[in-house]
Amino acid sequence: MAERTYLCIDLKSFYASVECVDRGLDPMTAHLVVADPERSEGTICLAVSPALKALGVPNRCRVFQIPKDIPYIMAPPRMRRYIECSAEIYGVYLRWLAPEDIHVYSIDEAFLDVTHYLKLYRKTPKEMALTLMGAISEHVGVRSTCGIGTNLYLAKIALDILAKHAPDFIGELDEESYREKLWEHQPLTDFWRIGRGVAGRLKSHGIRTMGQIARADEEVLYRLFGIDAELLIDHAWGREPTTIADIKAYQPKSNCLTSGQVLMSDYDFDSGKLVFREMVDQICLDMVAKNVVTDSLSVYIGYARQYRAAPAKGTVTLPFKTNGDSVVIPAAMALYDRVVDPRREIRRLNLCCNNITSDDGVRQPSLFDDGPDDEKLRRNHELQKTVIDLKDRFGKNTILKAMDLTEGATAMERNNQIGGHKSGEKT
Repeated sequence: MAERTYLCIDLKSFYASVECVDRGLDPMTAHLVVADPERSEGTICLAVSPALKALGVPNRCRVFQIPKDIPYIMAPPRMRRYIECSAEIYGVYLRWLAPEDIHVYSIDEAFLDVTHYLKLYRKTPKEMALTLMGAISEHVGVRSTCGIGTNLYLAKIALDILAKHAPDFIGELDEESYREKLWEHQPLTDFWRIGRGVAGRLKSHGIRTMGQIARADEEVLYRLFGIDAELLIDHAWGREPTTIADIKAYQPKSNCLTSGQVLMSDYDFDSGKLVFREMVDQICLDMVAKNVVTDSLSVYIGYARQYRAAPAKGTVTLPFKTNGDSVVIPAAMALYDRVVDPRREIRRLNLCCNNITSDDGVRQPSLFDDGPDDEKLRRNHELQKTVIDLKDRFGKNTILKAMDLTEGATAMERNNQIGGHKSGEKT
């Protein structure tokens, strides 16, 4: 396979950097954390500025873990602003590369295939990286780091392990230099896709480095990890055949739509049921907005910590594919009643709509009933669309149901959030 050149660019302390820039502060010197001041000191900081990191404050610490003798600014999360800024940075990439050569990995990280652009712009890989990093800093004011690799994995590892320690914040690897520089690197958890669980199982067999994985008995690795051992072995040697084109061409066998939240306190059975109903109602509106339908629902309900109990979970099949709340809500609430222990308090709720497909308007009747009431479903669908239109025009809290005003309900607050954090905009 012809050698390629990839860049993996990460935006340094992205949320904190955006807040610093918007305040006219230097992200590299200002002491700032992004956290919700309305929550307790146990809340997690979404980001801390590089200057605080240099003082030993970890990126995902809790507020109470920040040393009391360090003065800092606490900025409430503004997820909408961060999304807008990320889109601006994507626009910077588009000035230099075509969309098919860009893979957005997360809101603050992207892979770029610059193989064919190096000759076009007459640049070395490092010069290309510096050009893009400079453009991001100039147009958005956010600093970045970059990994350069001959495959996607090596670009990611060069970013995660080497770039942060380099004077120019750029790391570079090919398969040979990877083995020279990182085969003995510890801990293994510094490597992409190796968490504490995987590292612990390897350690129990005396394996603590990538070099030891590469030299290990493959039968042992397959016995430990099954088919995943193949990826682990490839990565130990610095190999990764997947390209950005492969990622963009990938089509999953099935799709799903999920919703979940961690409650701010322990909820009893009935209060949890209220919040769960709000979630079901919202996911029905999401399906209508996306013009998709589902044929089954799955729930995963986590109990409060003191019970140390396995989560409640289950699945229900709908009588036909639909996004109508008149069908989905009763089925979901019956499933909740069936699987959740009413004696235990609840802390986490997750709902999944399975086998999502486009809504073609066809309703297949069951052999065991009279089929759907098409006129009733049509009226229900029109009502849902009206609700969506009103929310889109005037804000998500423009129209609410009575349950959303009940004590313990979370829909109004969640309507002001993106990804579980404050959006920074009024709804």
